[in-house]
Amino acid sequence: MSFLPFYVPRHKQLKIVIAGGGYAGIAALVTFLRHMPNADITIVDPRSHHLKITHLHETFRYPLEDFLVPFSVLEDRFGCHHVCAPLIPEECNLRQWQNDKFLTVNNEMLEFDYLLITSGSAVAQMDKADNIVDLHDFMAAPGSSLLDGLLDTSVKGERSISVVGGGATGIQFLFEIAYFLRRQKIESKLRLIHDADRVLNQFTTGFSTYTQARMADLDIDFYPDTHYYGQRADTILLEENETGRKFNLPSAMSFLFLGKKPETFLFANAFGQVMIEQNPLQNIFTAGDCSSYHSFGSNTMTAQSAVRKGKLAARNILRHSGSLKLLEPYLHRDLGYVVSLGPTEAVGWLALEGNVVGGVPALLIKEVVEAQYDLLLAGIDTYLI
Repeated sequence: MSFLPFYVPRHKQLKIVIAGGGYAGIAALVTFLRHMPNADITIVDPRSHHLKITHLHETFRYPLEDFLVPFSVLEDRFGCHHVCAPLIPEECNLRQWQNDKFLTVNNEMLEFDYLLITSGSAVAQMDKADNIVDLHDFMAAPGSSLLDGLLDTSVKGERSISVVGGGATGIQFLFEIAYFLRRQKIESKLRLIHDADRVLNQFTTGFSTYTQARMADLDIDFYPDTHYYGQRADTILLEENETGRKFNLPSAMSFLFLGKKPETFLFANAFGQVMIEQNPLQNIFTAGDCSSYHSFGSNTMTAQSAVRKGKLAARNILRHSGSLKLLEPYLHRDLGYVVSLGPTEAVGWLALEGNVVGGVPALLIKEVVEAQYDLLLAGIDTYLI
């Protein structure tokens, strides 16, 4: 059992329920078992598997199964228990769970000493025609089959494909689609529609300049400051933000990447305890995209922030269960961020947001970060904090 500062155990075994089996939930699970190997842990998640969602754009090259880890495998590996069900942490439920120290899911009563809510973010959805694809579709089928299947039903000759959304997710899918079309020798015109004046506008201009230059190299059309209204048959409906001019473009299929919107959003103090009416729920913590910590730490909806929050919440639950109850504030700041630009290139920043790194070095950074999480899934924690 690893040493945890300010943790003086009082309990030989804690009963812990983790609501959500994404990045934050898995990071918490491994952290609990690192410091309390005999903890009784139940994961409540509506899926049958843990999904490495940050890899979904790679399903144009690899099978979807490569990025799915069945919870049954995690049960065997970590000795935890998985309940396949959603959990709705509304305020009235939270208060009741805090008082009762149990919750009921699928007619099963789950007693707990601590509840950790790590629900992720839902993908923003709109009404879709048959030739529209969003991130939900990639969770059920690989990109290669989605693109092949839809294009097989289209008219012959050059077809237009639209990607809507120039954030990190949209950009990663845009480049994977571009390289897939080249590999398959599919005649198609690819374009990007984005509401802002530059791609990756949440980062410094160096990100945008580098990425848009690579887009030009691949002959990808770019429509900045353009709002997506919908798809009608083989036509995409758009409007210029500045002038209000509405126009249509041919589009055999459109990929929508409209961002994240948490179904559950919980405010927490600096230690990860859920706050209701400015009072912390002593035995209910939160982490992941659904959480906003009142601290100096990063609340970005990224996998690295989710992992750090999950690890911190787990450490603080253990400390809270001990004799000292000295909790650690959340102070994590992102040390970098990398966006994939296809199979052989990436762009990112390291240490300082203005320190833009492109090409193979950025791709290597991304691979190191992903390998670190794969080790965590195997039960090997190489994160320094």
